[in-house]
Amino acid sequence: MFDNLSERLNIVFKKLRGHGTLTEANVQEALKEVRMALLEADVNFRVAKEFIDSVKVKAMGSEVMQSLTPGQQIIKIVRDELASLMGGVLSPIDTSARPPIPIMLVGLQGSGKTTTAGKLARYLKSKGKRPYLVPADVHRPAAILQLKRLGEQLSIDVFDSNAGDDPLKICQEAFRAADRGGYDYVILDTAGRLHIDEELMTELSAIKGSISPSEILFVADSMIGQDAVNVAKAFDERVGLTGVILTKLDGDARGGVALSVKAVTGKPIKFIGVGEKLDAFEPFHPDRMASRILGMGDVLTLIEKAHETFDQKKAEELGQKLKKDSFTLDDFKDQIQQMRKMGSFGDILGMIPGLGKLKGIKEMAPDEKDIKRIEAIINSMTRVERRDPAVLNGNRRLRIAKGSGTTVQDVNQLVKRHAEARKMMKMFTSGGMKGLKRGMPMFR
Repeated sequence: MFDNLSERLNIVFKKLRGHGTLTEANVQEALKEVRMALLEADVNFRVAKEFIDSVKVKAMGSEVMQSLTPGQQIIKIVRDELASLMGGVLSPIDTSARPPIPIMLVGLQGSGKTTTAGKLARYLKSKGKRPYLVPADVHRPAAILQLKRLGEQLSIDVFDSNAGDDPLKICQEAFRAADRGGYDYVILDTAGRLHIDEELMTELSAIKGSISPSEILFVADSMIGQDAVNVAKAFDERVGLTGVILTKLDGDARGGVALSVKAVTGKPIKFIGVGEKLDAFEPFHPDRMASRILGMGDVLTLIEKAHETFDQKKAEELGQKLKKDSFTLDDFKDQIQQMRKMGSFGDILGMIPGLGKLKGIKEMAPDEKDIKRIEAIINSMTRVERRDPAVLNGNRRLRIAKGSGTTVQDVNQLVKRHAEARKMMKMFTSGGMKGLKRGMPMFR
């Protein structure tokens, strides 16, 4: 996400840092390029103009222009303004109402409402809450079946309605059932259309009037760009939104929706979908996202993901193995599988300060095919070979390649990757980021 914008901004700021002192002309030129980068990222024209005007006022101040590091000061101003543009701070969902707390998901057909309902339910469950899923989209029978399957997959209860094809009655019955069942949240998956129409708005307004949801969250497909912002504004005017959930943000290299929707609608982004898997869903932190856009990393999110994903006992065992220099191929495979649960390797590397800016860093990260190939090769090895790759002579490598359906070159590459990972992790445990940089071949 934001790859194109990040690349453009980093080029602009590299030029800016190259000047020992800055003139007004330098700043004007840099801000002109920033504005073009925002527009190319599909940011709303008015939003981009107001953003540049705000940065310009602060950047032209004497404290910045006369400082020892004016370029860095301006980058900080841009980072703070980006965070402010996206809402400034985390906007958590309402927890103050008496349970069950109704959350109403609205949006156009195809925006990902039903999958988002499942993801949101999973997120709430991970926080110790009891969510209750309600299929209220009677216009698309497949949505009801999809939500039931998601509920089964997540071990989360889904309301089974007897109210026929009346969405209002379904929501009313579901809310009463959730109250009797002691649930904490009721997630209403409402109907959508290919475009806004009066019938849909009347239906949503009736549900809102009867259930009084604490949250009305607009689910937007970030891939459709500014159209999503315009539709969000229309929904807000008719139904009244409390926030936005952006889906498919991992597939949107521009990110204009995330940078525009708060400024246009006044409603904060509360969650983002960053992948197809049900755990690829996270609260939206504007300040952290601003840092990621500018290549400054996002250590806090990385730590949170690691805490949720990694087994503490295994992590401690790995630490001991690294100290003893006994990081085996089984450990290598295990670490890849654990990291895989955190998201794409490219995104993980981008969260580490400094690494996201390095040329070719994302290309180094293994993709899904790479991971499957690595697993197949390691699984084709004997226990002795996995424990000590030094025993892998030519005959053994040929046997492993045939057994895993790969080539000897693939086996050689894996052995080399394992050796580099072993060295890198040892450096990292002994010397932090400086040690990590010394251990990675790309830093030499």
